[in-house]
Amino acid sequence: MDRSCWRQILVLLLFVSTYAEASFSRHMEDFITAVKQVEDGIPGSEPVSVLKSLRRAAGLNDAFIQHFLGDAGSGVPEVNPDLSASISRAVRHRVTEDAAEEGVVLTPDGTTVALTPLLLGLEAGFMSTSNGSVRGLVQLTLAKDLNLSFRIRSRQKQLLGPDGCWDNITSPEVFTLRDRPALLTTAQINGGMDGVVLGMALSDRFRRPVKLSDLLTEYYCHLLETGGGMDVAPRLVGRRRRENFRELVEVSALSRQVVRAVEQQRRVLGRSKMEVREKKQLQAAVREGMREFVQKYIVCPPIIPRCMWGARPYRGTPTNLSLPLSFMFIHHTSTPGRPCLTFQKCSEDMRSMQRFHQDDRGWDDIGYSFVAGSDGFLYEGRGWTWQGAHTLGHNSVGYGVSFIGDYTSSLPSQHSMGLVRNQLASCAVDGGRLKANFTLQGHRQVVNTSCPGDALYEEIRGWEHFGVRTQERHTT
Repeated sequence: MDRSCWRQILVLLLFVSTYAEASFSRHMEDFITAVKQVEDGIPGSEPVSVLKSLRRAAGLNDAFIQHFLGDAGSGVPEVNPDLSASISRAVRHRVTEDAAEEGVVLTPDGTTVALTPLLLGLEAGFMSTSNGSVRGLVQLTLAKDLNLSFRIRSRQKQLLGPDGCWDNITSPEVFTLRDRPALLTTAQINGGMDGVVLGMALSDRFRRPVKLSDLLTEYYCHLLETGGGMDVAPRLVGRRRRENFRELVEVSALSRQVVRAVEQQRRVLGRSKMEVREKKQLQAAVREGMREFVQKYIVCPPIIPRCMWGARPYRGTPTNLSLPLSFMFIHHTSTPGRPCLTFQKCSEDMRSMQRFHQDDRGWDDIGYSFVAGSDGFLYEGRGWTWQGAHTLGHNSVGYGVSFIGDYTSSLPSQHSMGLVRNQLASCAVDGGRLKANFTLQGHRQVVNTSCPGDALYEEIRGWEHFGVRTQERHTT
């Protein structure tokens, strides 16, 4: 359990107990503090009772939810009015006309999570009576909302997303989407995935925690170990959201659940069954939408956007790449010379590299396209569309991907290498950004440099797509 996370929660509890009117920021730690207050107000309560009290405070009690989880109105302990109002503001999801997304919180790993699907998944899991089977789990957490996104078409190209940016990482209050909002945002999908992963884990009655706050703390606040990082992290942590979801849910099964969610909602509302033609149209829309879902959230790795690590603006006008590209060039940072294990440290390293590249080298921006931390995430540099400054003479033909750390005599974590070797590469090919027959090379193959370090270079020589093409060798 992350001691620093617990310290913050305890400080907040002390503060709130002194100032009852205190308002919480949008940190997950603050929400866990609210959960602990609910637990303390209902001595000896089971997690299901706490979750129903949270659901009652947030007004999550429509007919569809009641069908699976029961009524949260009658016989459920009430939360004191001030705390109830804070919970309602924290949990109720909506996107404003100004593209501000409400009902979401910032987690310690730098990702943003919608609370509604998370809480519904948790309650379904705690109510399960059969190991490995949770009634209504996928419908409550993802399927119902995916259905809305797939069926209600708009002029925008994307059905899902986007991600967004917080006004302040230290004390987050406003989360603004980076693009025109779809009907299902990345935060909702993150929350839905967490709800599925945790809900399924809770179906094992013999491994259920005594307190909901303990479960949330262990999942979202786990502190990675120096020397092992993600390679030795527990399976049930938020950083493993996508890989755990990928192992639990088959795409075909999720597609069927989306259709079932529509059918269930019609039954709950007393409406007639879908006609055959209408059902076929729905199934076609779901198939199309699932392709985008799989590409964005299952094939692609989790990438922390520029705004989240505190990037400075690009200086000047970026040069756009002509896609698809033919190369991926592997680097190590050398300086910073040690792997980063937290969102805070990786973000600090990203800012340090950007300052060096802009101020000392006179470049327009950080040079790399993407950077791999050892915290379970990739970090957006110049991204998919802007030409980088990473591999002299070859910036227009390939992406530059760097691992934070010096890998002359040691390797990055297996987990971080897998994010680049498997997920980033597949994401780029499937998204039309890299050619299917692209070549992967170390920086030293085309530039007179020791980068990416002897150990890492020997490692990538065994990767798929590694190759040597006849190219002019440049001097750094």
